[in-house]
Amino acid sequence: MSRRKSAVKRTVLPDARYDSQTVSKFINNLMIQGKKSTAEGIFYGAMDIVEAKTSQPGVGVFKQALNNLKPVVEVKSRRVGGATYQVPVEVRQDRRSALAMRWLIGYSRDRNEKSMAEKLAAEVLAASRGEGNAIKKKEDTHRMAEANKAFAHYRW
Repeated sequence: MSRRKSAVKRTVLPDARYDSQTVSKFINNLMIQGKKSTAEGIFYGAMDIVEAKTSQPGVGVFKQALNNLKPVVEVKSRRVGGATYQVPVEVRQDRRSALAMRWLIGYSRDRNEKSMAEKLAAEVLAASRGEGNAIKKKEDTHRMAEANKAFAHYRW
């Protein structure tokens, strides 16, 4: 156990356009080298593309995609008597959304569209429909936890 004080959770101010803390956190995750205005431009551009393609509010589709991506269980390595077991554990709520955002951004960057806004829009649309690489990552995580259910008694 650490002897230091635990870090204080800082609240993120909601973004200007949608007045949402979730969107603001996502923009902060999307940002590279402190270029927040660039990250905002990419995100809002992606939401405009999503709105044009689906004729629904972009932020609604985005939140649906994030909900589809949030994992319920994951595996953590636990060392017991010289052997390392992959122990399935339930994921905390804040970590769920952090993992969903990380996967969405990571797999958006790997896509083949021209601009990052197009890549992000395509991955958001795919995730909201329950398909795409980010959804595959979530399913793989769940499958891994299911396969290692026998080691659940090593949970700490």
